[in-house]
Amino acid sequence: MKKIMNSPETFEDDTLQGIIAAYGDKLGLLEENKRVLYSKYPADAHKVGIVTGGGSGHLPVFLGYVGQGLLDACAVGNVFASPSARTMADAITKADRGSGVLCLYGNYGGDRLNFDMACEMADMDDIKTETVIVSDDVASSPAEKADKRRGVAGMVYAFKIAGAAADQGMSLHETAEVTKRALSSVRTIGVALSPCIVPRVGTPGFSIADDEMEVGMGIHGEKGISVEKMMTADKTAEKMFNALTEDMPLKRGDEISIMINGLGGTPLEEQFIVYRAVCRLAEQKGVVVIMPHIGEFATSMEMAGLSVTMIKLDKKLKELLLLPAKSPFYTNCNK
Repeated sequence: MKKIMNSPETFEDDTLQGIIAAYGDKLGLLEENKRVLYSKYPADAHKVGIVTGGGSGHLPVFLGYVGQGLLDACAVGNVFASPSARTMADAITKADRGSGVLCLYGNYGGDRLNFDMACEMADMDDIKTETVIVSDDVASSPAEKADKRRGVAGMVYAFKIAGAAADQGMSLHETAEVTKRALSSVRTIGVALSPCIVPRVGTPGFSIADDEMEVGMGIHGEKGISVEKMMTADKTAEKMFNALTEDMPLKRGDEISIMINGLGGTPLEEQFIVYRAVCRLAEQKGVVVIMPHIGEFATSMEMAGLSVTMIKLDKKLKELLLLPAKSPFYTNCNK
């Protein structure tokens, strides 16, 4: 294992301290719990709070979306491990302004269990919460069992929509409902070209031959749907686009946003080559693409590969997506 770090045991906390050293005017860590990152950006005194939580190793997910028009706080776990329920509860408390808190996170067992307990703790403190779970990975379960799907890069669109809704003064229930509506129109699929190494483990989590790619692999190295010989960028894009549109059909005149997300070890040049191909396929269907996202939005340490996410927009979702948002890791790329 070659990693630029001090020790596996301090990896996560050293990362958080580095983020605060760089962006301490915009973000903070709770004094009583250094695994809760919160926003210092200006916000309305009665705005609904938005929180998330999850394991480290996926920057900028999750904590990179704490900011203005996005999340108010994030509970941070060890690499690929859920934060504790106590940490999640502390994040909820920090985010509450009296109007309640939306808990928005990926569909993973540990996160679900601990957020359920955290919401019970918050309820004892008279903090109202609602929960929306992200499950956008089409490769992880068939359409008839969509509630079993993993939450991956599509959660970035959920953070953006929820944050905008809260900033617009929507109530807790209204914010939860519009976020659910957005997620019903979000689909993601990924391909992995190489493994990653969790610092505390020290060895690769899986192996892929040099001439192969795994289609549908999860962001923690969960098994995909097929192992294929390496394909050209255009063929890879076509395979991914077809998987997404089979699950969420598009028709002429639909408006979508496309996200090409690098998993940690894929150059931007390669991501733009794939975006070129996916955008052409959408345009051939008469679909309008707005506000593209190309870059690293939800990584898996140093894994090579990428994912493609699509969100199909209605008038309200488009309005919320285009509203300003910023964090040290994200600026609204609306055109």
